[in-house]
Amino acid sequence: MLDVRTGIEFRSGHIPGAVHAPTWKILLRLAALPKARETQMVVTCEHGPRAQLAGSLLGLLGYRNVALLAGHMSGWRRAGLPLEK
Repeated sequence: MLDVRTGIEFRSGHIPGAVHAPTWKILLRLAALPKARETQMVVTCEHGPRAQLAGSLLGLLGYRNVALLAGHMSGWRRAGLPLEK
């Protein structure tokens, strides 16, 4: 799980085990991403646009097994699913 929201958003509550990799860090190749390009990744942000951008950037970097979290973080919270801070 790759969370591409800002640091403040991530610290306010994220999916347990999620890796914080803001979209701007992916763009500048500063994010800690898996070395293996076939690694399955699920990308999330609050409502979708940043996750879509991050998914496209990951594709340009050679990652081919990338999906977006259905409902994004807003949907995760609405469903009452677990968060960690």
